[in-house]
Amino acid sequence: MNNLTYIDGNSLFERSDIPYEKVVVPELSSDSSQFGLAIHQNDHQARRRFVEWAQNEIAIVPDFHKRILFSDEAHFWLNGYVNKQNCRIWSEANPRVYVETPLHPEKLTVWCALWAGAVVPTTCHTARATIDLLKDTFGDRLISRFGPVNWPPRSCDLTPLDYFLWGYVKSLVYADKPQTLDHLEDNIRRVIADIRPQMLEKVIKNWTSRLDYIRASRGSHMPEIIFII
Repeated sequence: MNNLTYIDGNSLFERSDIPYEKVVVPELSSDSSQFGLAIHQNDHQARRRFVEWAQNEIAIVPDFHKRILFSDEAHFWLNGYVNKQNCRIWSEANPRVYVETPLHPEKLTVWCALWAGAVVPTTCHTARATIDLLKDTFGDRLISRFGPVNWPPRSCDLTPLDYFLWGYVKSLVYADKPQTLDHLEDNIRRVIADIRPQMLEKVIKNWTSRLDYIRASRGSHMPEIIFII
């Protein structure tokens, strides 16, 4: 692990029948909806700074991007409801979007980390004790809101778990219509375990293309994540 750089997103399963009200991407404005995400004034600048830093690292160590461990969380509802983790509306004004969801859905919360070699278990990383442990383990190689290298906020288009993993897993785990959380958990574990390193290498290679796009567009978000009502 000492050769990896850690990017903090947010076992891996937590069960709950309480509605989850917080979007994975942090620092939402107080009236943001589940789908809506208001762009802040300095977002593009922060994204440009991060991209410049990452590409400089790759110039020094060509396989640097293959050594990054990205982490994130996602929620899997037993009734098959899919929270649009990967669908964002990027706007300078806060979009007004309303989504009806069950009041008390049964769900699993899953924490994972992904790098070019595997998908591995993680814990929730916003806890102060966990952040301190990550700092002790990774030192100046921790990329986070709380780390030596700042992760640009509202940048799910740069997180492989957002632009690949969660959508891929959710497209498969409901195929046999699981009726219990145990069944759903088994499906999630099986689908994740079946992901081969060759697929992950392509996902991480795509990450470098995203850096190129963001640099050329001066910090803009990838068009694929624009969700049009």
